[in-house]
Amino acid sequence: MMRLQIFQRGRFTLLFLVAILGMVNAMTLIGASSALAIATKKSKQIATSAETAALRYAEAMGEGNRVAVGRLDFACQYPLVASALRGLKAYPADSDPLYDSCWQGLKDAHAPTLVRSDVGMEVLWPSNGELVFFSEDLNRYPASAFVADSLGLAPPGTGFRIHIAGSRPLPSASFRLRPDGPIVEVPTTLVKLFVSYQDPLTAPMTYAAGSVKWTSTIKRTRRALKEITTQWVVLSGLKKHGFAGDQAVVNLPVTSGTVFGSGIREKIPFVTETSRALSDSLVWWGPTDVPGLLTAGAARAATFPALRDRVALLNRVLIIDPHQAEALTVLSRDLYAVVLHEAIPFHKLTVKDPALALVVNEHFWNIYAQGTRMDLSLGMEMGGFDRPTTADYLYRMLSAMQALAVVRPEQLDNHFRLGVAYRWNNDQEPSIETHQSLVKAIPVDRRAGRAEALLQLAWSRINKVAWNRIFDDLDIRAAYQNADDALSLADLPLDKFMAEYTKAYSLLFTPDRDNQALLERLTEAKRWFAEVPGQTPEIWQFFIGAESLKAVLDADSIFRPIVAQAEGKKG
Repeated sequence: MMRLQIFQRGRFTLLFLVAILGMVNAMTLIGASSALAIATKKSKQIATSAETAALRYAEAMGEGNRVAVGRLDFACQYPLVASALRGLKAYPADSDPLYDSCWQGLKDAHAPTLVRSDVGMEVLWPSNGELVFFSEDLNRYPASAFVADSLGLAPPGTGFRIHIAGSRPLPSASFRLRPDGPIVEVPTTLVKLFVSYQDPLTAPMTYAAGSVKWTSTIKRTRRALKEITTQWVVLSGLKKHGFAGDQAVVNLPVTSGTVFGSGIREKIPFVTETSRALSDSLVWWGPTDVPGLLTAGAARAATFPALRDRVALLNRVLIIDPHQAEALTVLSRDLYAVVLHEAIPFHKLTVKDPALALVVNEHFWNIYAQGTRMDLSLGMEMGGFDRPTTADYLYRMLSAMQALAVVRPEQLDNHFRLGVAYRWNNDQEPSIETHQSLVKAIPVDRRAGRAEALLQLAWSRINKVAWNRIFDDLDIRAAYQNADDALSLADLPLDKFMAEYTKAYSLLFTPDRDNQALLERLTEAKRWFAEVPGQTPEIWQFFIGAESLKAVLDADSIFRPIVAQAEGKKG
């Protein structure tokens, strides 16, 4: 079959791009790193002590440096000072468990950003391990979550870069060191740090601005975060109040404090601002930022043996560029193959010839789509399943095929699959229209391809009538004619068999069904089937055992010879 060759085409075109992934990645990220390094250097030359403290704290977070973070964190240092009789002259030793305890508090605060909720085929790269996703309003997260060690600070391939974006004084912060002690005030500065995430394929995720939040039936648009500005509250002049260091960052609130008569706990320290991300500063990775990296990423995904990994990376690429043609091609092709494979546990046939296997598996879903359709309509999340369903594969590949049809309308193999996907999804008119356009797009001299397109058009018409049960629908007679035209063009026994079988099947839904004509078409189909490579009696029984066809064959003795012949060979 011509389509089987098209179906396999394009894999080698994508694979050679894998070799350039590292080079494209490095060139893109090194350039960005150099620009940020210059900006950081300039910022450090004029940085105030408060700005330096905020920068050191953020960098220590990204490095996973528990000791440095603990020594700059107000919530970590405050309990030590509050419990000391005369204040601290030095920080606790590096081995002190205090630092682990403080770090665990930060990890707990960051934990919601690492909760994976992969449903169906919505998995994102990295497919395993830590995926940072800010799924709530950004003001729900402390500023440290945007520079956490899960994002890393490791040049040049991953992680993020930070530079100072400015600062301004705030009203003095105030706090008590003891419940009955005096209130002390310290100078307070609001420092802004610009954070730039270096790798779009591992950058944290957010929802797009303006995406619907409270409607469960609408999937919110996700984006890969490129840049964001965070603000940090920095306290100064702390040494005179017994702290080991003169500056500290207010990131998480201190949990201790006096409980007033109203039940409200005293806020420590009392400040007019919080350390957080600025919601209006988000910049996301886009199609024009790293086009070479996205192309190479799609090629890399094509080489992964595990479907979950392939889909995760392709989803990430398509979040950055929804029209990335290579990613759309790989995703739609691979998921279509998975849906075909999902038919095997149902029909339980062993089909060794690839072309015949393609026809058998497609035919299974054609017939199934005319009936209960449960596996083609019930997704993982709706059904409460622990693994993706056939419907999940179908829904994800359908959107990819639709996008690819717009980006690369000349890619005819995608139109074949798109029309079939519409058919299985019970999108009747789009299925017919897609295959009608396909027939027109294939030149007359390409006989095999045109015959294949005509057969697909015939089945799209048949499935419409079979589902609606409107037997005077003109589409059923048009389906017979499409199959007859395909027969005149077909050269291979498999194509001739399918043309005759399709003509026979279409006769089931005519208002004035002629069983003698149906028998003649099935007899011709059986004759061509005998010449199909890899054919077996079990496969023939599968075709004539289709529910609607079997009901007619069992009801009329005229079909007894062909049914008995199939059952005899099966036995």
